[in-house]
Order: sequence, then structure tokens, then C-alpha cells
Amino acid sequence: MAPKLNVDRVRKSYGPVHALRETSLMVPAGEFLTLLGPSGSGKTTLLMILAGLGLPDGGDVWIDGKRATYAPVHERDIGMVFQNYALFPHLTVFENIAFPLRMRRTPEAEIARKVTRILEIVRLPQTAQRLPRELSGGQQQRIALARCAVYEPSIILMDEPLGALDKKLRDHMQLEIKRLHVELGTTILYVTHDQEEAMTMSDRICLMNDGGIEQLGTPADLYFRPRTAFAADFLGGSNIFDAELLTCSQTGAELRGPAGMGVTSDAAPEGLLPSQPASFMVRPEHVRLLDAGELADNGVDATLERSIMVGAVTRHYLRLDDGSELTAVELTAGPQRRQQAGDRVRLGWSRARTVVLAGKRRSA
Repeated sequence: MAPKLNVDRVRKSYGPVHALRETSLMVPAGEFLTLLGPSGSGKTTLLMILAGLGLPDGGDVWIDGKRATYAPVHERDIGMVFQNYALFPHLTVFENIAFPLRMRRTPEAEIARKVTRILEIVRLPQTAQRLPRELSGGQQQRIALARCAVYEPSIILMDEPLGALDKKLRDHMQLEIKRLHVELGTTILYVTHDQEEAMTMSDRICLMNDGGIEQLGTPADLYFRPRTAFAADFLGGSNIFDAELLTCSQTGAELRGPAGMGVTSDAAPEGLLPSQPASFMVRPEHVRLLDAGELADNGVDATLERSIMVGAVTRHYLRLDDGSELTAVELTAGPQRRQQAGDRVRLGWSRARTVVLAGKRRSA
């Protein structure tokens, strides 16, 4: 079965700047794929090429098995949702949603049925006769999504649609968009630089860096099994250290980390040799402040510099003997802290939580 979308070796440059290096990507029907990355990573360039709002310098775009590289926008069966909503201020909510149907000369009875249905799906049936200015930001965003989805496009492209909302409303809208995706069954490509947004909503994440794909996989793949220091550092909190790879086999790896600490891991990247540059990563939530006499697979002594309670969790900021910084996160147990700033502590974590990475951290 052909994928809904096939990006085949697409590239784009602006003079000497490679906005998008040669990129290939397949998206199955019904998937929610997020293009994640920092500014300048190529995600919006790729989205514009898919939408037909920009032409590639090479490669092809295939939609439903048909070559669409140079097809005009209106022939691609693609809908777009932008950050600024782009609602018509002088039209009612009903007429805003009905607009793409009228452009397609849909019969009036069918327009009424489809608009009523999509308003029910976005849970705003009471707003049909209101003007956009009478709605909240979150309601306007849902109406923009409804207008895009009402004509049932093959693919919906969303370019940072929640960027203008406050955090509480943005968190709510993430769940709403995901719910709509499940109900509509539409293929969605979503652009964001917000890692939490990507983790919350995506079936898969396409992490982009320097105009190309850094890693493609499920949120769990990228979080627990990052392949590069950039991927480990960009997605979630991370402690990443340059290290010397001492041994590497199918049963695990041994490294020498900062402050002379010995580090063990259950696995290492395929093909990585002891002679090659390496680093390792451990997530802050996997680092524990050990009690006296408590043992762990990996351990190191450190000085506690400060602890900050952030509601349900407490973040501990520590410094190793060679000056390296490390962060540990634990559930907040209560108002009393076990340690104070300046205390010497022992840290530990499981070898299963040690992720060995090819290359040094500074290359991220």
C-alpha cells in the first residue's frame, strides 16, 4: 500500500544557504507527524514545499501515489492551519467554515450539514452566528481548524498553530487537536519548535537540524533512544558528557566519564568502536540522590549547589569534582529537604538508563 505522502530526495537552497538538504520521508495515511526542530532547521521550508507554496530545487513530492511536485496548491487536496488563524473578520463563524465549500460549489444543503457536523466535532455549535472577534483565542483556533477540515482534505498541514496562545490554553488545545485528529482520521503534518507539544501530540516525530532529518521515530524512540547528542539534548532534559569508550559489545559498553567516573551501559550505537569519539546521556529523572550505603550501577560524587521545588518535582543542580554540571529530578516528598546547598552527595543511576552516543557533545 502506497503511503499517503512520499517525500523523495527533496532539497532547497537560497544561494549558498542550504535551507533543506536532500530529504526523504514517508507518511502513512492517518498519521500525526510532527516536524520538530530549532529555527532554521528546515521544517517550515519542507512544509511550504509540501503545500505547493515553494518549489524544490530537486527531488519529488508524491501524494496518494501521484507526483505532485509542481502541482498547483488547489490540486493537492491539502488544507493549512496557520498561527494567525486567518479568519475573515466580517463573516460569521458559519460562513467562515462554509467558505472552502462554497469555493468548491458544494450544494447548500450539503454545506449546512457539513458545517453543523464540524462545529459539533470542535464543540462550538453555539458560535455559528458569531463573528470571530467575539470568540476567545482558543475558540478561534478551533474554528480555523474546522474550516480546514470541513472539506475533508487528504492532508492537513499545521504551521505552529498554537504559538500565539498562552501556556494553559496551548496545553488544552494540544489535547483538542489530538482528539480531532483521532475523530477525523486525517493525516496531519504539524510544525513546531516546542518539544513538549511534539511529545504530547505525535504518532511520530521528525526531528530536524541544519536543514535535514536528525532522527525520525516515535516520541519514546527519540526520548529514550536518541541517536545523536543533538537529539538527546533537544528533546527533554538531559545530562550529556563527553567520554572515552573503553569496551563495546553486544552485552553493553564501558566508558570513562568526567571526574574519572566509570560508566556502564546496556547498549551502544551499532558500529561504534573504542577508538571513535563518544559521549553518554542520562535523563535527570533517572539520576537519584543515594542514601548512605545505597548502591547503583553507575555512581559519582558531587556537590549540591541548589535545589528548586517546581510543584510536584524538585530539581537538584549539582557540580562534579572536575566542574561538570549535572541535574537530578525527583518527586517532591514534602517541605523538608534531605540535603542543603553545599552538601556532598552520592548520585547513582541504572546502566539501563545510560545512553551511549556517537560523537562528542560539542558537535551537537
